[in-house]
Amino acid sequence: MPDGFVAEGAVAAAPSPRGVRLSEVKDVGKVDLRGDPRDKAFMSSVGRVLNLLLPTEACQSALQGHIAALWVGPDQWLITCPKADVTAIARELTDSLLGIHGSVTDISAARAMLRLSGPSALDVLAKGCPIDFHPRTVAPGYVAGSVLAKISVLLHLRDVDVVDIYLGRSYGDYLWSWLEEAGLDCGIIIE
Repeated sequence: MPDGFVAEGAVAAAPSPRGVRLSEVKDVGKVDLRGDPRDKAFMSSVGRVLNLLLPTEACQSALQGHIAALWVGPDQWLITCPKADVTAIARELTDSLLGIHGSVTDISAARAMLRLSGPSALDVLAKGCPIDFHPRTVAPGYVAGSVLAKISVLLHLRDVDVVDIYLGRSYGDYLWSWLEEAGLDCGIIIE
């Protein structure tokens, strides 16, 4: 079990053909970016720094190399990058937005990131989240703020069976324990 997440008495079940893996992703930096997507100066400045176009449609994401931009709201994005690069990227974004309405905040220390993967990942989420993750309604790249096990989270469907879960760090132990228990019947594997 990852350092910082302690779930007492949890035992991983034997792997099943359905399977799900739970892990904490520690090497990701997180930047809260805000600005007006109708402002061409804002969009082009951010685009030059990140080498990608910010998604402007609800529930979408964009990926370029190791940098992702997740749509959080009409004027808000979560930018993820390697943790080693977060300070430089936040500084470059801030510098590029001088004189342009916008804000850049490194929130890496405040947010944890968990990953569920495997054929049963979405089944485990369905036990505590109201979003319908059926392939007819969502596709890889989908992003949504929601509730999971009664806490606020941001969910990013990276692939058909990989979901990244962003949450306030103080809820990490609770959600980790909940996910362990919810995944027992699927043969959860803790990484």
